[in-house]
Amino acid sequence: RGGRFDREIEIGVPDRKGRKEIFQIHTRAMPLESKVNLDKLADITYGYVGADIEAVCKEAAMSALRRILPKLNLDEDKEISPDMLEDLRITSDDFQTGLRNVSPSAMREVLVEIPRVTWKDIGGLETVKQELKEAVEWPLSNPSAFKKMGIKPPKGILLYGPPGTGKTLLAKAVANESNANFIAIKGPELLSKWVGESEQGVRKIFKKARQVAPSILFFDEIDSLAPARGRSTGSNVSDTVVNQILTEIDGMEGLENVVVIAATNRPDIVDPGLLRPGRFDRHILTPLPDEESRKKIFKIHTKDMPLSKDVKIAKLAEMTEGYVGADIEALCREAAMLALRKTMKAKEVNSGNFEEAIKAIRPTMSDELQQSYEKILQTFKKNIASDVKSDLKYLG
Repeated sequence: RGGRFDREIEIGVPDRKGRKEIFQIHTRAMPLESKVNLDKLADITYGYVGADIEAVCKEAAMSALRRILPKLNLDEDKEISPDMLEDLRITSDDFQTGLRNVSPSAMREVLVEIPRVTWKDIGGLETVKQELKEAVEWPLSNPSAFKKMGIKPPKGILLYGPPGTGKTLLAKAVANESNANFIAIKGPELLSKWVGESEQGVRKIFKKARQVAPSILFFDEIDSLAPARGRSTGSNVSDTVVNQILTEIDGMEGLENVVVIAATNRPDIVDPGLLRPGRFDRHILTPLPDEESRKKIFKIHTKDMPLSKDVKIAKLAEMTEGYVGADIEALCREAAMLALRKTMKAKEVNSGNFEEAIKAIRPTMSDELQQSYEKILQTFKKNIASDVKSDLKYLG
């Protein structure tokens, strides 16, 4: 209180400008290669404090020394030649090594990562990719354009669709392409039997997301964490968790440079309060892949596979009507396993292996499930708050 400790000074996590200045301080006496870009390093070191950046620079220098160490003859009492010293330069790869070895202090309480999944790793879904770019990538990479137009980007995005269509992959790819931190939350892991623990977990996660912004909060299986309120016959833990999430998304403390993405294959049981504009503004269906999309998915999963000349990707795509991305991945793996079962010396996978695999791996999607998702899509278009009447019992 006043008269005792009058001033409270918080030394927070440095922003991009602060990180660049810290890098400049710790690298001013280092022989850097001309390609080393401190601006880029400052861009990708979200959550790194000053001591972390110092450790990254030290690790980069050690990496450069390890590279040149075999060339030095340390047994002889001689000075290192000027040519050898001239070769001793710290490269961008050395800094990447340092970043791998040093984890950011501000993010140790939760698992935060920048995924390595890119748009190229996802076959098809071009419309979904474009919607995610507009809703997430554009606001994080070019906020001035939105400010100039006088609009605010969407706060939350709901990805829904059949199991195995790539909802989690899409969330990881958009985090990578946006150079944003990715905080993955599995719905059930937040639920606790202790009163108030679940709500405290939600508060901590949103607080951490704000600290390490720009960031993407990804709630997998949101239906288990935020089902419709008032339907529970036991404890009301899920009701209070939903209330806490609603408060965090559009409460008094705003979400700056934080995008919330949720994925579910049961959008009909998610609380309607989460789905209104201002919370989860965008509802994006990840549809069943068409034939052209299946071709792209097959190419992704067979790019490192030695295929015989009789394997035709177009024919495989034609034969796999109703297969989702996860089914096609399992199909390619099963075909390779069938080739190995015949002989461990197999050098390639032939069309016969794929035909056998198609008989063993059946499609996840059925006509009944497809119609149910189409009903949900039409209901979302008409009225989000209305109850979705669905015959679905379990979707995987």
